[in-house]
Amino acid sequence: MPELRKLRFNDLDAAVEEAMSLLRTGYERQGNWSLGQICRHLILVQDLSVNGIPKWMSLFAFLRPVMRQFLLPKLIRGDSPRGIRTPSVFVPPADLDDAREVESFARSVAQLNSHVGEYAPHPAFGQLTREQILEIHSAHAAHHLRFLIPRS
Repeated sequence: MPELRKLRFNDLDAAVEEAMSLLRTGYERQGNWSLGQICRHLILVQDLSVNGIPKWMSLFAFLRPVMRQFLLPKLIRGDSPRGIRTPSVFVPPADLDDAREVESFARSVAQLNSHVGEYAPHPAFGQLTREQILEIHSAHAAHHLRFLIPRS
């Protein structure tokens, strides 16, 4: 497996800045997805925090305490496992426009940041605080964007 960049974002605005920078400079893929595909995937996942999760995503809610104990700390540390198959509902199509998806990602982040009230339970980790939700989505963005190497 190729060596990936070490990325860590203090917040989702930094992830948006990174996506915009990659759009400006261009990039080389170290993984399967383009910048547009990564942005669409991040949108699909993070919008659930505001819009709610479908009932079927709660079928394995009994696993949340285990996921919260073992997977959540790895995700937050930036030590997310590689090679886990993405559920098909979160796999973006191949023919996306990078610029359009970066713009949509920025809007999704703005919506997430400005949300008032509780967030929907996370499919894998359950009910979390605002800070935890934003931290998870920032770590998730870093996990995926590290697969793109900026061109000089």
